[in-house]
Amino acid sequence: MRALTQGFLFFTYLFLAMTAGAFLWSANLGAGAAVAAGFGVLGLFLALHTLITAKADKAALRKEIEQVREAHRLLADAMDSTQGALTELAQAIESGAVTSNEALSGEVRMLETLISQMSESLDHRMAQPAPASAFEARHREQANTLLATIHEALAENRVDLYLQPVVSLPQRRTIFYESFTRLRAADDRIMMPAEYLSVAEGEGLVPAIDNLLLFRCAQIVRRLARQDRKVGVFCNVALSSLGDETFFPQFLDFLSENRDLNQALIFELGQATFDARGAAEARNMAKLADLGFRFSIDKVQTLDLDFADLQRSDVKFMKVAADLLIEQLLDMDGASALPSLRDISAADFAGLTRRYGIELIAEKCETERQIVDILELDISMGQGHLFGEPRAIKEAVLAETDPPADFIRSTLRSADHRRRFG
Repeated sequence: MRALTQGFLFFTYLFLAMTAGAFLWSANLGAGAAVAAGFGVLGLFLALHTLITAKADKAALRKEIEQVREAHRLLADAMDSTQGALTELAQAIESGAVTSNEALSGEVRMLETLISQMSESLDHRMAQPAPASAFEARHREQANTLLATIHEALAENRVDLYLQPVVSLPQRRTIFYESFTRLRAADDRIMMPAEYLSVAEGEGLVPAIDNLLLFRCAQIVRRLARQDRKVGVFCNVALSSLGDETFFPQFLDFLSENRDLNQALIFELGQATFDARGAAEARNMAKLADLGFRFSIDKVQTLDLDFADLQRSDVKFMKVAADLLIEQLLDMDGASALPSLRDISAADFAGLTRRYGIELIAEKCETERQIVDILELDISMGQGHLFGEPRAIKEAVLAETDPPADFIRSTLRSADHRRRFG
């Protein structure tokens, strides 16, 4: 733009100079006078232009120097401010170490109080008159005993983490893990979920178990990242946890502080659980999706699903048992696997789910023959005992993932409140 302006001015000066020369020529003063006048006028304009430009450049340079000086002053002030903040931070860390330990001790004492309250509640339940029916009496006694074992396992942090690999196909390279929780009784007997989950759900203890699982999954992901292993973890979460007014805000706060894990932690629900979600659970799932976290559904019973609904709910993975995939896609004798989409062939099913942003995972893979059929269906991931059984995390690693005492405090209190007041 400046070059264009300079050119325009030069041609203006030249035009004025030629005009002056032509004027003298028309006045019959001779060609020499006309040429001299033209060059004189042109030189005068060029001299004035050079003088004005030099002054303008000098003023601009002075302004730039002032701006540099001001920027230097602001930078020096910022450095002084940063240095002061760093000094204050170092002092705060140094003086806060004891405070943190004291706070943690207070939380431990509070947790002990809560466990004591639960014990009193259990004593109260066990002291109630026995039912008239011998069957009901035996059932209540078994339930109370199991409930006491669950409470004791939670109170003493005997909640183990198991991981099972999810592999890419056909390479069989581990790209994800699925996490499972197992409770241990006082005699170190492993309690499977089928044994304790129904009682835990009835007593409102599932959120406490989910809390421990979430915290440990987050720590495991960070540990794997330190080893430069870029893998994610499927973390099961119960519908009651997503709708729990005490648990979910704490759950959301923890994930907000750790949103850098949103590509490594995938929350998993069963298909029946997903279908049973209410408005509160759907809103809370949306809050997790807003933080960038993704969802998976497993325990799929039918392939004729509402994929648009799954996409709206940010479901990115769908685990289907290998036998079910083969039965509903390959063993149909020409019939369509999806009554709602009769033009979809078996070979197109995986492509269909991908169009909705959902990746299929064949789970419960047990034999090599299943894998041949799974690959024929263009499914790129598998999980099952064929690739590795769920294995317990070593105790030394597990100890590093123990949560702070306040992490399950509120859910235990909530469970006790429900038990007391219904």
